Amino acid sequence: MNRTSRWVGGLLAAVTTATLGFTAPAQAATVSVPLRTLVANLPVATENRTGYSRDLFPHWIDADGDSCNTRYEVLIAEATTKPSVGSGCTLSGGRWYSYYDGAYWTNPADLDIDHMVALAEAWDSGARSWTTSRRQSYANDLGDARSLVAVTDNVNQSKGDQDPTTWMPSLDRCRYVAEWAAVKTRWRLTVDSAEKSALTSHANSCSNITITVTHAF
Repeated sequence: MNRTSRWVGGLLAAVTTATLGFTAPAQAATVSVPLRTLVANLPVATENRTGYSRDLFPHWIDADGDSCNTRYEVLIAEATTKPSVGSGCTLSGGRWYSYYDGAYWTNPADLDIDHMVALAEAWDSGARSWTTSRRQSYANDLGDARSLVAVTDNVNQSKGDQDPTTWMPSLDRCRYVAEWAAVKTRWRLTVDSAEKSALTSHANSCSNITITVTHAF
């Protein structure tokens, strides 16, 4: 199944929502609400970059020991034409679509794996209080197809650590807003007031589809 199919399936999947007031184990909590409600429910707080270092988020680990680290696991999962996987997780014969700019690529080196919500943005929004283990889980999140996305490398570099206040992709902006809000919800991250306003404005021009998110912890 390609990424688009998984994304649509994830958005439309029917789930049972937790009863209000009941505290379930965090890793089991799932919400399923319209896009605008998901955005409206994002908690607002002032961002804080103090102490940030990318090294505090160990990333591109090989969690299952198959010689393919997180970057390559995403490339394999999101390929529109599945690549052959050689020794040392060398990929050949694959094809990828970058939904940020509508470009197709056949060379994995032309793609970056974007953290939908950048590591620095996550730090600003609550990850500074996490353990290193939790930050590693965030940086290598293969449990939700929206957390990591293979996109054209220079487009990802132009995004950097910006939030939707100052950067949006040229295509599929409604998808981007939905995925951004889903990742912030999944990891219980906050938004600042300008970010909340930008997300709300964009969401108001999108179809108010149901978004399903399972919390990571």
